[in-house]
Amino acid sequence: MTASSDPPTADTFPVEGRLLGLDFGTKRIGVAISTPEQTIASPLENYSRRTKPLDGEFLSKIANEYRVVGLVVGLPVHMSGDESEKSRQARNFGKWLSHLTKLPVRYWDERHTSLIAELYLHEADLSNKKRKARMDMVAAQIMLQNYLDSDDRTAAPQSL
Repeated sequence: MTASSDPPTADTFPVEGRLLGLDFGTKRIGVAISTPEQTIASPLENYSRRTKPLDGEFLSKIANEYRVVGLVVGLPVHMSGDESEKSRQARNFGKWLSHLTKLPVRYWDERHTSLIAELYLHEADLSNKKRKARMDMVAAQIMLQNYLDSDDRTAAPQSL
């Protein structure tokens, strides 16, 4: 499937095959992966950003290794649902990665995912260092699982 600058429609975004969930950050990217049936998301790893070419190489390798069919990029939006500068950066990142990997991209609301990840990791009784080391990939897992569980995967981020 080829990448497009237009958002994918329900007809063009794959409903089977592994999806890569990405919790975009300027310093780190949390990476999660779905099952081929798109029912369960699992944390994969945290990636510390380096340079654009190295970031692209790393993410392309993951996409190829896991035979990913689509990208789900977390979209940081305000509580009102309005987008911000960070949202624009996440959208630019998604477009760049979609172009690079030739995979379709979908953006998904990531509000509260870091808070929920922190609560889960705190309940696991991990040290602060271990919690921090897992935070972004668990946030990516939560965001991707929310996407997988949605009745309408084409919906725009909504206010809570």
